[in-house]
Amino acid sequence: MKRKEIGLTQEQLAFESDLQRVYISILELGQQQPSLSTILKLAKGLNCPAAELIEAVEDKINQY
Repeated sequence: MKRKEIGLTQEQLAFESDLQRVYISILELGQQQPSLSTILKLAKGLNCPAAELIEAVEDKINQY
């Protein structure tokens, strides 16, 4: 998980991404899939390309 790799808490990522911490948790638990705008916000907060996150979502979807 990218967030843990770079040492961010859910709260820190939420702040950096302008999202709610609870929503970060829901995404990490796989209870909901992020929209494109959410992926772009997360990429900004994680300081990584959005394509990297899209690939991760794609991989998760393909597991089902």
